[in-house]
Formats: sequence, structure tokens, C-alpha cells
Amino acid sequence: MEDYDLPSDALFLGFDSSTQSLKATVLDSHLNIVATELVHFDSDLPHYNTKDGVFRDPSDDGRIVSPTIMWVEALDLMLQKLAKSGLDFGKIAAVSGSGQQHGSVYWKSGSSTILSSLDASKPLVDHFGDAFSVKESPIWMDSSTTAQCKDIEKAVGGALELARITGSRAHERYTGPQIKKIFQAQPEVYQDTERISLVSSFMACLLIGAYASIDETDGAGMNLMDIKQRTWSTVALEATAPDLVDKLGKLAPAYAVAGHIAPYFVQRFNFHKNCLVIQWSGDNPNSLAGLTLNKPGDLAISLGTSDTVFGISSDPQPRLEGHVFPNPVDKESYMVMLVYKNGSLTREDIRNRYAEKSWDAFNKSLEQTPPLNGGKIGFYYKDHEILPPLPVGFHRYILDNFTGDTLEGLTEHEVQEFDSPAEIRALIEGQILSMRAHAERFGMPAPPNRIIATGGASANPRILSCIASIFGCDVYTVQRPDSASLGAALRAAHGWLCNNKGSFVPISGMYMDKLEKTSLNCKLAVSAGNSELVSKYTSLMRKRMEIENGLVKKLGRC
Repeated sequence: MEDYDLPSDALFLGFDSSTQSLKATVLDSHLNIVATELVHFDSDLPHYNTKDGVFRDPSDDGRIVSPTIMWVEALDLMLQKLAKSGLDFGKIAAVSGSGQQHGSVYWKSGSSTILSSLDASKPLVDHFGDAFSVKESPIWMDSSTTAQCKDIEKAVGGALELARITGSRAHERYTGPQIKKIFQAQPEVYQDTERISLVSSFMACLLIGAYASIDETDGAGMNLMDIKQRTWSTVALEATAPDLVDKLGKLAPAYAVAGHIAPYFVQRFNFHKNCLVIQWSGDNPNSLAGLTLNKPGDLAISLGTSDTVFGISSDPQPRLEGHVFPNPVDKESYMVMLVYKNGSLTREDIRNRYAEKSWDAFNKSLEQTPPLNGGKIGFYYKDHEILPPLPVGFHRYILDNFTGDTLEGLTEHEVQEFDSPAEIRALIEGQILSMRAHAERFGMPAPPNRIIATGGASANPRILSCIASIFGCDVYTVQRPDSASLGAALRAAHGWLCNNKGSFVPISGMYMDKLEKTSLNCKLAVSAGNSELVSKYTSLMRKRMEIENGLVKKLGRC
């Protein structure tokens, strides 16, 4: 058997630049966690005045951005925190990272010179005050580009054709429509932009002191890349903006080396000069790696600022909903994914309204209310939702005489509010029923062999119990809810190994037969729900989708 061992004293550093924070995880050569750290944007960098890491623009409906320079200062602060914790940067053999998907950074003409001439006597943030042609980066929560989405779809031959080429129909948060909006609204700014990065490749740029490539996996979240050829799509580029290929640069595999760590970090933090920076990628693809998801029958559910459902497929069929990306740790397969904008922030909003701002009270309500919630169904959208495409609003229905045994003759009536415990169960059941319904419609396994849950809310056993009951399968969790930075650290080790071997090697070879001895091991959290209850949830799901389809027809944004 081929030797996939890593150097015995080597460390591997993974970052996750997410919506609300920058996280770090350090793995040793046995793939065990030896250090973690967190920089929370709102509390650790309060001078940017963000709320949940973002700015919501009241003058431009749906515009949601983050200050680009904040991400630079967060990296500076993170490295200071890790240094104070006693981490020996000199032992780090490779670094990689995860970035919130779709967010974009616009480098002003001449910024490559800034990157290549960093002064180690100054904080990182001091170098980049004038480096960006757009000061506030559009992020995945933005929904202000509806017109651009329609234009792009029309130009390439329709929404389904764009999905066939790029893996997704046009989505407002996707980078292509965001670029088109900037080109149309601020042509002089677009002209003065010499490079466009994703959040992931932007952070890699900082670490190597040069422009880093966009990786093929995160690049699929832009409506610009041909997912089969793994190259920029000429027809998609032409539908978006002129001279775009020069501003995007070349694509690279997620396991490739972006470059060596820049001298700035060698001098300021004592990294070894031979430390490799492996291509960064998106947060969900990194979670896929961190969860060691490698069987087509398994699904993962990430419960974070956004909620996502994802798995792997060898022959995906792009559709009008859902997304397809190249697998970041396997050259042959693909990652298939559903995304919900209303995740943890909406759960926190309902908790604050109906559970006295207490998770204990929230969980008590879930305990007190029966499964199926007496036929009470809720749709809760604090922000414009992606799936289904519905605007901000709450919608509540009671199914008359619902038992779960049949839908025949079943009618519903809309109400303004439920009692507090029922509101909480309606929220959680509603979110999970939507996940199951859309996952099955997208062709994901039904039921899955198992679900691996990650993200902050995966630490809540009441929510996990609802997932098991509704999907009808066992639910597993991992040691660290932040699977994105864990996956980034694992990908740093994988990229180092591929580079050392001179070619791609399967990532599973790094942990096969020893997974239980690593920090990657999954443990059973909740066993599958009983079959009778699963059957009743199936009926409730079908009725919910019937109501959802009516809401989309009446209020839908596309």
C-alpha cells in the first residue's frame, strides 16, 4: 500500500473566512486537532460597525455587503491570537482555507504591486487601504441583482441552459450577476479593476503576496465556469461583462499549490519559507472535505448562517434549483448542494421573539410540542429566501383535522400567529421538511444512508432529533461543528501530499483504516425515527410543498 504518511512533526493550518467570523484549526500529522482560534467580526473588530458581519443597505433593496478591508484585519488579528497561544508557525508545512461562497473582491489597478511589496514592520491592514476599486464586497446574502440574472439567462439561451453549462441557473448572490451589476452601474470602477477574486482566492492572495487563482470548485459558484470542462465559459463571460477573462485569471484545481507563503509572514510570524499555501476553496466544499463525505448515499446538512444540504454524485444533472460543483478532493466526482439563506439568524430571531432569547427555553418548547405540531405549518423568511425564491415574510397555516394518515379532503387556513411553543416547532420542522422535499426533488438519496450534521446548530440535540425523524435515517456529528476550517486544514495536508507525490492522490488514503483515531471521526448522535412517524412526515411534507408552490406562484421573485 502506498505511503500517505505526513512528516511526523508537521502542522497543517486551515482557515474559514465566513460571514460572521474568521476561524482557524490546526491539525498535526496524525490529523488530530492541536489548536483552534476565532475572530468574531462584530465583537473583535467593532470599529467596522457590522451587524452579523455585514451591512444591509436600506437604500438598495436586497443589497448586502461586507467591508473588504475587515477581512484583511481579521487575518492579521487571527495570526496574532495564534502566536499568543504558543503555536509554532515554523512547523506549519502547509496552509489552506475556506471562504464564504460567491462573495467577490475587486482589486484596483496597480494592487499587484502592493501585494508583492508587503512591509513586515507594519500590520497587514495598513497596506490595503487603497487597494480595492470596490470598498464593500457583495456577499452571498445579497439579492439585488434580479435584473442581471434575467439578462444573463436570456443571453445564454435560458435558465436551464445556464445550469447545464455552469452547474446553476443565475442566482442573485452568484458572482457573475454581481460583476454585471458593477459593470452596468459603475463602468469606470469596472474599468479600474485589474483582478476580481472570490473571498477564498482573495485570502490566498494575501498569504502568497500575489494574485492567487480561483479554484475550480469555488469557481463553479459564479455562473461563469463550464463545470464539465473546468474552464471559463466563453458564452457566460460574454453575457456578463467585457474583458472579463483577463480580470479573473486562470483556474486551478482545489488541491494545487497557490504558492509559497509570502516573505512578510516569514519575517513577521516566523513561518518557514517553504510553507506551502494550497488553493483556498468555498466553505461548503471545505465542509464536504472535513466531514470525509465520500459515499453517494450519504448526505450532509450544515446548520450555519445559511443552511445547506449536500452530497456527492458521479453523474449530476443540473436543474433549475440546486447547485453542482466539482468535488474539491476528488477529480472524478461532483458535489451537489441546496442552499437556504434563512438559517441560524432566522432561528435566533424566532428564539428571541418566542423563547425569551434563551436556547434552553427554545429546546423546552421543542420537547413540549408533539411531532407534526398538530398540523401547524410555518414559513419563516427574515431575509429574501433562495429556496424557494420568496421575499421577506412569515406565513402560518393550520391543517384542519390533520392526522398524518391521509391528505384526502385536507384543507388549510392561514393564521397570524401560533402559540409560542408551536412557533418554534413550526420553524424547525418547516426548515427540515423543506430540506427533505427539495433534496428528493433534486435527486438526492431518499432516504439517505445517513446524515452528517455540522455547523453551530448541529450541537443542538433537539434539532438533530427532528432531522432523524423527518428524513428517517441516522444522524451523525463530528468532533468540531466548524467543519469548514477543519476541512481546510485537511485540504492543506492533502495538497502538501499531492505536491510531494508529484500528482493527485486520493484524500481517503490519508485516513483510511485509522479514521477513529483522528479528529475527523463521526459519531452517531440520533438514531432514525420510527417508520410510522416518517410516513406521517412524508404526508406533511407533501402538503407543505403544495402550499409552498402556491406562495411561489403568488409572491415568487423569479
